[in-house]
Amino acid sequence: MSATMTVPDAQPPAPASGGERRVRLLRRLGRPAAAVLAGVLLFLSFPPRPLWWLAIPAFALLGWMLRGRRLRAGFGLGYLAGLGFLAPLLVWTGEEVGPVPWLALVAAEAVFVGATGLLTAAVSRLPAWPVFAAAVWVAGEAARARVPFGGFPWGKMAFGQADGFLLPLAAVGGTPVLGFAVALCGYGLYEAVRLGLTARRTGTLPRGPLAAAALALLAPFAGAAAALPLVSDAPEEGTATVAAIQGNVPRLGLDFNAQRRAVLDNHADRTRQLAADVAAGKEKKPDFVLWPENSSDLDPYRNPDAREVIDGAVRAIGVPTVIGAVLTPDTGKLRNTLIQWDPERGPVATYDKRHVQPFGEYIPMRSLVRVFNKDVDRVSRDFGPGSAVGVFDLAGTRVGLVTCYEAAFDWAARDTVTDGARLISVPSNNATFGRSEMTYQQLAMSRVRAVEHSRAVVVPVTSGVSAIIRPDGTVVEQTRMFTPDALVDEVPLRSSLTPATRLGVLPECLLLGGGAAGIVWAAALRVRRRGAAA
Repeated sequence: MSATMTVPDAQPPAPASGGERRVRLLRRLGRPAAAVLAGVLLFLSFPPRPLWWLAIPAFALLGWMLRGRRLRAGFGLGYLAGLGFLAPLLVWTGEEVGPVPWLALVAAEAVFVGATGLLTAAVSRLPAWPVFAAAVWVAGEAARARVPFGGFPWGKMAFGQADGFLLPLAAVGGTPVLGFAVALCGYGLYEAVRLGLTARRTGTLPRGPLAAAALALLAPFAGAAAALPLVSDAPEEGTATVAAIQGNVPRLGLDFNAQRRAVLDNHADRTRQLAADVAAGKEKKPDFVLWPENSSDLDPYRNPDAREVIDGAVRAIGVPTVIGAVLTPDTGKLRNTLIQWDPERGPVATYDKRHVQPFGEYIPMRSLVRVFNKDVDRVSRDFGPGSAVGVFDLAGTRVGLVTCYEAAFDWAARDTVTDGARLISVPSNNATFGRSEMTYQQLAMSRVRAVEHSRAVVVPVTSGVSAIIRPDGTVVEQTRMFTPDALVDEVPLRSSLTPATRLGVLPECLLLGGGAAGIVWAAALRVRRRGAAA
C-alpha cells in the first residue's frame, strides 16, 4: 500500500503595488538620469556662465554613477553624460544648417565620453581610483582632440575654467593638467563623501582611504595656489599699443559671404574711423592693427578694387595691419590667409591657416555627406592647410597668429610662442553662428591660452565678441556682438616661457601613461578574479 503526499499548488507572487513599481522604476532610471544631469552640469560650467565650479559636483556625480559598474553599463552611462554635455554645448553647429549635422556631431563625439565611462568603471575598484579616473578623462579628451579628421577638442574641460581658481595650472602643464585637476577634484569629492557615509554607518573610520580622497579633492587647489607666481602680466620686453577692428557683417548666417565687398568695406571704414579718432586725439595711435579672419573674402591679389580698399585703409592708419583674406589661386585649394600689410609696401608676408575646419572649410566624404545635408555644396571649393608657423614682425613686435578654430588645439598657440611670439592674435569669424554661445566659448579658449603661455592675446572678430586679454587671462576690453567697433589698448610683451610651453605634450603623455597603467592593473585584477572563481 503506497502513501501519497499532496503538494499544495505554488502560489504566484503577489503583484507589486503601484508604489513598489514606482520605486523600481526610479531605481532603474536613477543612474541614467544622473548621467544626463552630470553632463548638463558640465555644460552649465562653461562660458558665458561664470559657474566653473559646477564641473566639480558634475564629476562627483559621474563618480557615483560609474564606480563599481560593469564595463557595458559604464559605456552607456558615459554616453548619456556625453549627450547631456555636448548637445547643449554644440547646439551652435546647427545654427544655419539645421539639426542633422549638430546631432550627428554630438552622437559621434559622445562616443568618446562613453569610452571614458567604460574605462572609468574599469579602474574604479583600484586603490586611489580618483587619480586613475581623472587620467582616463584626459585620455578621452586627447583622443577626441585628434580623431577623426584631425580631432575636435571643443569642450575640453580646461576651456570651462577661464574664471576658475584652478586656472593657474594651465601654466604648469597646459589644458591636460588643468582638465585632470578638475576631474580629480570631482572624483575626490565623491570618494570623500562615500567614505564618510560608510564610516557613519559602520562606526569605522577608514583613515588612509579617507585621507587619500581628501588629498585628491584638495591637492589641485593647493597646486593652483602654488602656481600663482607663474601668472603675471608684467611687461618683460616693454609694451605695444594694439588695435583690434570689428567691422561687423551685413547679415547673420551662412549667406553673409554673399556680400563680401560689404564686409571688407565695413572693416576698412572702421579702420579709417580709428585713424580719424587718432588724429583728433580721441585714441592713442596703435603700433599695429589686427583685422579678423575673413575680413576680406575678396582676394586682394586678384581683385584690384579690394586691394585698393585695403591699401587706402592701411595708409590712413599708417601702421602695419594684419588682414584676414581668402586667396583663390587658379588651381588647387583655397587658402584662409592672414596678410601682413605695410602702409608703404603693401602685402609683405602671409600665414595660411594650418588646421582647416572639416565640414566647414572642407568637406570630407562629400558625396556621402550630401545624402544627408545639401548644405555641403555651399562649400563648393575646399580650403587647403598651410604648413608654416605664423609669426609676423609688426613694428618690431613678434606676433603669433592662431586663426579661429586653431585656438582649440594645444599645438597651434604653443608653436608661435616657441617660435618667438611676444603676443598672440586669434583672428576669428563667428558670423556663421549668429548670437549663439560659440563666440564666448572661443573667447574662453583664448583666455586659457593667455595663462598657459603667459602672453597677451588679442581676439579680433568680424561680428563679436572681440577682446583684448592680459597674460593673466583678464579681459580688459571687449566688444558687443554684431556692433562695429575698434579696441585700442597697451599690452605687455613677454618673452619668458612657462613650464607648459617648455614641456609641450609631455604632461599629457605622462597622464596618458598613468591612465594606461590603471587600465592594465584593473585588467590584471579582473583576470585574477576570474581565475580564482574558476
